[in-house]
Amino acid sequence: MDPSILTIVWARRFASYKRPDLLTRDLKRFEKLINNPTKPVQFIWAGKPYPMDYGAISVFNQLVHLSKKYPNVAVCVGYELALSKRLKQASDIWLNNPRVPREASGTSGMTAAMNGAVNFSTFDGWICEFAKHGENSFIVPSADYKKMNIPEQDDFDLNNLFQVLEEEIVPIYYDDPSAWRNIVQNGMREVVENFESDRMAKEYYELMYQDKKL
Repeated sequence: MDPSILTIVWARRFASYKRPDLLTRDLKRFEKLINNPTKPVQFIWAGKPYPMDYGAISVFNQLVHLSKKYPNVAVCVGYELALSKRLKQASDIWLNNPRVPREASGTSGMTAAMNGAVNFSTFDGWICEFAKHGENSFIVPSADYKKMNIPEQDDFDLNNLFQVLEEEIVPIYYDDPSAWRNIVQNGMREVVENFESDRMAKEYYELMYQDKKL
């Protein structure tokens, strides 16, 4: 991997609703993105499926097979705390594209932002409270998911993921380093202000234990 190239990381538990393979479902557009001669992108996937989740295991294996075709695409195995830390420190974009509204929280994005990665996510989980598009993160435009079936949701999100990557993220990263640095720094500052463990402990005490004691 080349540290000067925009690096996108998807790393967390493999599950079908998290759609780890979503960007590869349009292989022609995916190849155009990673093979851009002047503004290339490199991808890293990492994570673990549950042992009996054969659908997720199949997706993981498909990505491993796909990664062997490209020098700037990789799948990391043995996803534990040490690897998670290194990926968060090394990534430019921390990709999270669960099917809305299935995301419970998305805590990996919090620690990724603390390490200087910019979150790129569907509008779900903790992102709804944190994200300001183009200022501290990038958001996939939301659709009326209640009126869409699953294939329609996936197609909508896939097209918008590519559109934000092609028209916003990649150009800013390569053409406007100052603006990119501001987004990184905004994310690092604002995530610590609102999502560090002090807030968790404070809210547990004030909203749960203290009220029950009274």
